[in-house]
Amino acid sequence: MRLRDLKVGESATVVGYAEGNPGYRARLLAMGITKGSSLKVIKVAPLGDPVKVEVRGYCLSLRKAEADVLFVEGGS
Repeated sequence: MRLRDLKVGESATVVGYAEGNPGYRARLLAMGITKGSSLKVIKVAPLGDPVKVEVRGYCLSLRKAEADVLFVEGGS
């Protein structure tokens, strides 16, 4: 599943990245969102963009396009 599929309050672990724009992957890696990272969806804007997540003890806002790049598992 992708990060965009998670609901507010759900947690998951990053398992990979979609093929496509390498700029998004590089940006996510620079923010510390690496394979094996745990994250939690804190808030989703009314139109689904941006998505606020907590990862490694800090909060980040990700664009919908960036959230679409992340494959996660868990969703609890």
